[in-house]
Amino acid sequence: MATAPLATARPAEIGLSEGGLRRLSTAFAREIESRRLPGMVGLIARRGRVGYLESLGARDPKSGAKMTADAIFRIYSMTKPVVSIATMMLVEEGRLLLGDPLSKYLPAFAAPKVAVESGGTVDLVPAAREITIQDLLRHTSGLIYEFRGNGAVHKLYTEARISRRDQTNADHAATLGTLPLFFHPGTRWEYGRSTDVLGRVLEVIAGKPLGDILAERIFEPLGMRDTGFHVRASEVKRIAEPFEKDPDTGETVSLLDVREPPMFQSGGGGLVSTAEDCARFVLMLQGGGALGGVRLLGRKTVTFMTADHLGSIPGVEVMTGPGFGFGLGFAVRLAGGLSTSPGSVGQYYWGGIAGTVSWVDPREELIAVLMTQAPGQREYYRALFRNLVYASLAD
Repeated sequence: MATAPLATARPAEIGLSEGGLRRLSTAFAREIESRRLPGMVGLIARRGRVGYLESLGARDPKSGAKMTADAIFRIYSMTKPVVSIATMMLVEEGRLLLGDPLSKYLPAFAAPKVAVESGGTVDLVPAAREITIQDLLRHTSGLIYEFRGNGAVHKLYTEARISRRDQTNADHAATLGTLPLFFHPGTRWEYGRSTDVLGRVLEVIAGKPLGDILAERIFEPLGMRDTGFHVRASEVKRIAEPFEKDPDTGETVSLLDVREPPMFQSGGGGLVSTAEDCARFVLMLQGGGALGGVRLLGRKTVTFMTADHLGSIPGVEVMTGPGFGFGLGFAVRLAGGLSTSPGSVGQYYWGGIAGTVSWVDPREELIAVLMTQAPGQREYYRALFRNLVYASLAD
């Protein structure tokens, strides 16, 4: 069955300023002209209708192919909210609880140990408690990313080749189950491989590969035709590419090869998608779990996911800056000020390391999506996009 196109509107009809949107396009065109950004696709919707969809620059700077609105991007960690939604769908079906210990589904994580470094030595001590499903969703599990530090646990991850692509999700989780945690579960926030492990939990419960779970439960119902763990052979001509060399550092830029189905279906960072597909996903969230007559989650479940789940647990500000907490798969804005970019209390977002980001601002009935493939410049362009999107609100 064909999926209905997203509803559109003239900017003024949904409270967007034509002049503000022109400034947004002009600013990004200037960055592209200066050769700091290869290209971008930006999308803004308000009150359920798209009022801005722009593609600028090159889809492939090497060939000079022009950016198109349907270009396919590696969205990396924007995979995490998708897997989080799939998890909560199983919660709504009564197939797991957030308080369940991870070891209920993956026995290798029973009786975890925590690495304690002191005076150049490392001691392994029993964890104060087990990892829960909620810990995985909010990144308080003690699992980490090896590239975010140089401590003993980071080195163990590297030695175990935990990021290799030639492994299954089961292999990946099994290896992590043999390694010590970086901290006691529930005591701090630290970005890491929690959502990869969560993807394996979904596979155990559903009895099928993660890619199939996401396709059946989310992508197909929402009409996200170009989202998955690889790009179909007929569509590889639409893949957006980065500069070969980082324009600021001169270092080689290396992104995932997404032309073939991967063995490792990374729940934390493996998906590709388009601006429109990402918009469908966040419009579903803005709609309280439903889009176009298709309901994935209950309204209160979405509200629960996008509330702060950290309280006094520290750490998230390293990634988000001040004024944010973290829910179940999303950073959540807690203060109207403090941040260096505008927004509303209750806004929630996440992004990917190659330069993609999306957010929902319930108070403004606003969603926005930025798609780039510029890893080294991602923080700058996210802030620039946020500033200019909010500056375009006319009422």
